Amino acid sequence: MKSEKAPLLYWRLSGFYFFYFASLGALVPYWSLYLKDMGFSIREIGELMALILVTKIIAPNIWGWIADHTGKRMLIVRIGSFLAAFIFAGIFFSDDFWSVALVMLAFSFFWNAALPQFEVTTLHHLEDQPHRYSSIRLWGSIGFILAVASLGFVLESYSITFLPLTIFGFMLGILVMSFFVPERAAAHLSLAPIKLKQILLRPEVLALIVVCFLSQASHGAYYTFYTLYMEGYGYSRSVIGQLWALGVVVEVLVFLVMHRLVPYFGLRKLFLATFLLTAFRWLLIAAYADSLTVMLFAQTLHAASFGIFHAVAIQLFHQHFSGQHAGKGQAIYSSVSFGAGGAFGTYLSGVLWESASPESSFWLSAVMGLIAFFVVLRWIHAKNTQ
Repeated sequence: MKSEKAPLLYWRLSGFYFFYFASLGALVPYWSLYLKDMGFSIREIGELMALILVTKIIAPNIWGWIADHTGKRMLIVRIGSFLAAFIFAGIFFSDDFWSVALVMLAFSFFWNAALPQFEVTTLHHLEDQPHRYSSIRLWGSIGFILAVASLGFVLESYSITFLPLTIFGFMLGILVMSFFVPERAAAHLSLAPIKLKQILLRPEVLALIVVCFLSQASHGAYYTFYTLYMEGYGYSRSVIGQLWALGVVVEVLVFLVMHRLVPYFGLRKLFLATFLLTAFRWLLIAAYADSLTVMLFAQTLHAASFGIFHAVAIQLFHQHFSGQHAGKGQAIYSSVSFGAGGAFGTYLSGVLWESASPESSFWLSAVMGLIAFFVVLRWIHAKNTQ
């Protein structure tokens, strides 16, 4: 990042993250409420929400391969952002399961294509200063906070039918900001000397992929059903919105200090602590949801379950996947964790919600967090995480 252009580029990169995660902040906590208002069952809501995650398994890998072989990352981001907004507008004309499913499947295919390539663009712009990534990415968390908190209050007074228009507005913001980020850092790269298959077969890389899958699978119940779950315990939508916002506030705070935490503790110790705290968080939500005090504390653990996790994971993937595999590496991280893991966790939590109990979904999440802890303990070693 050239020093004379750094402030301007910083805000351009940050602006994209702001609108992208603002759209996520409107979608994740409240879309299940919108679908419920349309008359869909819990199982149908789980299936519809899982569609967004299923496309994340496929789309990032397709666009990652294209980006690595053309170098046109920002062109892909712009095309994906435009088509995502255009197709999402179809939700205004959808009123049955299959039409809603088609819109969610199609828009998310392009929406999910944009972020992994933008992550690579950001890291390339930072050049030899990857530690500055968190200071840019935190604006995405701020966008998420503002969207969640403001919508929590708005939806107390206005109909949930207001939600799609809000999300559409954020998507237009993503599209506009994509035109302000230059393509320079996405130049074509020569073929990397090591094959992708060789990287993927390394034990530490396989372990990294497994724990990223488990991490986001454990978040499936939270991202899809937390709002409905808390409503079942009598919490108002404004309070629930503030709980969501609290989680992301601590996420922002941890992003601000990650450049100090990593050198002090090392990536492996942070990963181990992350998964223990993740399991503890889901245990608290499963067992003590009737206590606002406990729920407030549980939300502060989002700093570990997502904040530290993401900062560590993206650095590990950046270490293992370089050169012309950079785009594929970020695509694999996105598709395996937020895609496959998220879809698996969302679908399974929906099934457990109906067949057993809402609490059982979070108990399963705690088990997944513990399994991830032991995978890190066994296969991800200090020599690979410095």
